[in-house]
Amino acid sequence: MFLGELALDGQLRHTNGILSMTAVAKEEGFQRVFVPEANAPEAALVEDIEVIPVRTLAQAVAHLRGDEQILPWSRRVAPVDGHAFEADEEAIPDNGVSTPGGADLADIRGQEHAKRALEVAAAGGHNLLMSGPPGSGKTLLARSMPSIMPALTNNEALEVTKIYSVSGLLPASSPLISYRPFRSPHYTISNAGLVGGGSIPKPGEITLSHRGVLFLDELPEFGHTVLEVLRQPLEDKIVTISRAKGSITYPANFILVGAMNPCPCGYYADPAKPCVCTPAQVTRYKGRISGPLLDRVDVFVEVPRIEYDKLVAPPHTETSRQVGERIKAARDMQRQRFEGTSMITNSEMGPVEVWEYCQLDESAQSLMRQAMKHMHLSARGFHRIQKLARTIADLSRSDEIDVAHLAEALQYRPTSWT
Repeated sequence: MFLGELALDGQLRHTNGILSMTAVAKEEGFQRVFVPEANAPEAALVEDIEVIPVRTLAQAVAHLRGDEQILPWSRRVAPVDGHAFEADEEAIPDNGVSTPGGADLADIRGQEHAKRALEVAAAGGHNLLMSGPPGSGKTLLARSMPSIMPALTNNEALEVTKIYSVSGLLPASSPLISYRPFRSPHYTISNAGLVGGGSIPKPGEITLSHRGVLFLDELPEFGHTVLEVLRQPLEDKIVTISRAKGSITYPANFILVGAMNPCPCGYYADPAKPCVCTPAQVTRYKGRISGPLLDRVDVFVEVPRIEYDKLVAPPHTETSRQVGERIKAARDMQRQRFEGTSMITNSEMGPVEVWEYCQLDESAQSLMRQAMKHMHLSARGFHRIQKLARTIADLSRSDEIDVAHLAEALQYRPTSWT
């Protein structure tokens, strides 16, 4: 198969989507592909297919005639710190940090409760919403999320790389995306920008966040219809774009992290600065986020103002690496639990898996019965709390969900929203 964009001077230019096209070529039985030399490292990530790097059309013709030999591109590349990549199930070595430049938890003063919520969300792939006054550290906390998430496995890295290749966003320095994506679109983004679209459909932000984090800062400021289109991808982990010529389905398995102020002025219930909003304004502000969307969020956490003493105190909290080790151990338990299925994290469990893996003992059932009555939980909320408790139990390396695990899971649910 011959792939590539031909320039008028006979040069073969870099072409988007070569990795996906090479993978399809292999599925169709092709044993050799000719690609632009600039795309050869990317195409070589596909196993068991010979990649011939070509600079010009004339060089390809000379090779086919036997006048000039082009050696196949070696499949081995070095995407991260000199470590060679071979496609298998092991994680890509990356010094313990999945996204370059992310904040370390040790650099964030205070907010221990919020850091624990981040840990739980990252361990089980749960969606998270933070609420607090301006300047309390919500954005910094969100940007530290990728630093505690496990490194991509090679199969996950190939999934992400295909998406960025098709989008034309693959870094020129490396043919392989070896870190978890972190996407943070502005609240003025359109539906097509978030979900994807166009006359020739392209992935949107939710697909570019696949296997990573989608961070929506100032969540209530996003358009109502923009937020509502998140509901189906959050539930199904895919997004389907339909056009007159057909439809295309993109993967969208990401962790949603939202941040918002408690009211329009930002200081509702703040002990240091009075709120100037009326109760109706506060209700209307929170009402911009619909109940069905909130029902798909597992972890709600308050991020209060940081006191002076905590800001000037020397850091004594855990680093992202230390927290990441616990998360990796919890993810390993989940990988073993779901072996042989397409599921990776507890958040992906359906009702059948919840019934099998999230059984509660008698005392925990009593607590859950009271919570259902007083918190008015929906069936979806009931299952999400059980999945969250399962993740908390995994973090403590426990095979059973006890009352303490369930109690922590329940504290991450909002007692009231309006």
